[in-house]
Amino acid sequence: MPIRIPDNLPARETLEKEGVAVMDSARAARQDIRPLQIGLLNLMPNKERTEVQFARLIAASPMQTDLTLVRISDHKSKNTSEEYLQTFYSKWEDIRSRKFDGLIVTGAPIAHLPFEEVRYWPEMVEIMDWTQTNVHSPLFICWGVQAALYHFHGVERKRRPEKAVGVYRHQNKKPGSPYLRGFSDDFAIPVSRYNDIDRDTLPQDGSLEILIDSDEVGICMLEDHKYRALYMLNHFEYDARSLADEYERDEKAGLNPAMPVNYFPDNDPTKMPLNKWRSTGHLFFQNWINEMYQTTPYDIDEIGK
Repeated sequence: MPIRIPDNLPARETLEKEGVAVMDSARAARQDIRPLQIGLLNLMPNKERTEVQFARLIAASPMQTDLTLVRISDHKSKNTSEEYLQTFYSKWEDIRSRKFDGLIVTGAPIAHLPFEEVRYWPEMVEIMDWTQTNVHSPLFICWGVQAALYHFHGVERKRRPEKAVGVYRHQNKKPGSPYLRGFSDDFAIPVSRYNDIDRDTLPQDGSLEILIDSDEVGICMLEDHKYRALYMLNHFEYDARSLADEYERDEKAGLNPAMPVNYFPDNDPTKMPLNKWRSTGHLFFQNWINEMYQTTPYDIDEIGK
């Protein structure tokens, strides 16, 4: 089923070249169904690349979805023009009265900062609380997970001695979960982070359940039964070159980055990496959207009640 994205969004051309079905507002208005409303709170510097990554996964679902691009209200982007943001993004303060079936909160390149020192942390706290009244199924990614666990559960992240970067094997710890329906027992996921979540610091009341784990890089995905949220520390959304571009960027900056693990063929950064996680990423997002569709109220105004 097509995904509806803002008309004239530059990402549309990329998605259409990949064969992703997109539709404009006029066509969507003629369809007599209630599309799922999904928001993308995009905290990443490269807005357009992140839009494409998540839009291609959402569009793989058979459900019609409307994707709303959201940004922090009180934050000036250094990498995306204000004109672009005003054209395609809504400030959170302008959509806070709306209800959403799903909301994706991306990572952000600020893992070195204490949460309270992040300039937009007060608004992030408001947004996280808002998900409990206005969002049926929140999905937090990477730094978003660390922020949500800290805010909702007081769980502190743990700094790794070295950055975990590469494509690591992960294990399905909850085959009966609707979010892991059809998953293999063992699969690959891209990882790029400095912080871990220590399982020994998780609440003992059973509110947080580990769905995906890794012997090499620890916890990957958690389900939060208390706050109706999913926490994904790693990156199903990455395309084949995401880690390569990070590696090349850091090399040019003189940071002497470690070679991503299990990524470049023959550990040769001149060779094109293979995407070994694409099918698993599509399956997860289809499962997430299907579970959302099965459980969300038909009357969207009933969300949160």
